[in-house]
Amino acid sequence: MAVTGARDAVRSARRAPSSSRGAATAELAVLLPAVVLLTALCVSAVGAVALHVRCLDAARAAAREIARGEPAGAAVAAARDRVPAAAEVRVLDRGDGLVTVQVTARAELAGLGRIGVQVGGEAVAAAEDLPSPAAEDLP
Repeated sequence: MAVTGARDAVRSARRAPSSSRGAATAELAVLLPAVVLLTALCVSAVGAVALHVRCLDAARAAAREIARGEPAGAAVAAARDRVPAAAEVRVLDRGDGLVTVQVTARAELAGLGRIGVQVGGEAVAAAEDLPSPAAEDLP
């Protein structure tokens, strides 16, 4: 009988207590939505940074065009080609030959509907003084 008592003791030691059965499943059920939300937030953050870089690039391109003497309308069109349709492009004349171009857009958070952040970029450029061709340089 001593052998059977030892076997029963070993079997009961191997079994998990009945109060902890299914604990791993419950923990996974609680943790999984948090992991999905964290992943969505990380993807949204990367998207917002990418949109910010696009806004900066659009502002720089428009400011360069205006500095070279292009009309503001053409510069705004060039900026709009680089950002989403809902982006806002503003051109401000600061005087003294300086122009500021501001581009802002809304970056939506993935899977969260209308929740998002406003990102943007700004560039300042001075008008270039391009030398006019001299009469002797013309053919």
